[in-house]
Amino acid sequence: MIWTDLIPLAIAAIYVVVVFIISEKVLNTKPEVARKFLHIMIGNLIFIMPFFSDVWGMLILTVPTTIVLFFLTDYSPIKIENKVTESGHVLGLFFYALIWSVLLFIFNGNSLWIVAMAIAALVYGDGFAALIGSKFGRIKYTIWGGEKSLEGSLAMFVVVAVVSVFVWMFYVALGYSLPTFNFWAVLGISAVATVCEAVSYGGIDNITVPGLTAILYYVLSIL
Repeated sequence: MIWTDLIPLAIAAIYVVVVFIISEKVLNTKPEVARKFLHIMIGNLIFIMPFFSDVWGMLILTVPTTIVLFFLTDYSPIKIENKVTESGHVLGLFFYALIWSVLLFIFNGNSLWIVAMAIAALVYGDGFAALIGSKFGRIKYTIWGGEKSLEGSLAMFVVVAVVSVFVWMFYVALGYSLPTFNFWAVLGISAVATVCEAVSYGGIDNITVPGLTAILYYVLSIL
């Protein structure tokens, strides 16, 4: 990391703190909404990632966040009371930060767009699937003990597809070398991400969805 990274790092760190405070203090009466708000809003950091000179600048933010989120889980040796992480899957947010850090280690430089596409599928797709599903979900289905709704899954597919196109164009505009845009490939990967979220249970979708999405976009990039 070089000195120029201090500006995007400071902006990202302040943003994370503000979002967490809003989730924990302002939305404290609705813990599940607060958790999804945090889940989605933190995802906006994919638009700050390109402004770091190298991957280490972003990892300085994601790795400590991963550690902090672990200490907020029931598996922590130190009990820290909070409403956000306790409102959903015990390790959900921890997995979220962990996979982001892992993907940054694997895909950096000109491949950073793969990280952005993978994280976008998780934060926006899964986030809106939960919000839409909980409010409008009427057609329920159960896979491996986890209850989902058709409305939530459809919302995820649509949101992932739309946001993926936007993120793709954003990284192209910044000069990243992406494959020739293929809308059908984006739709296909969005569908796979949606199915992956549907069959994942217990917060593990925070790893499986971005992990599988990253692999598929990597394969697309080398074809």
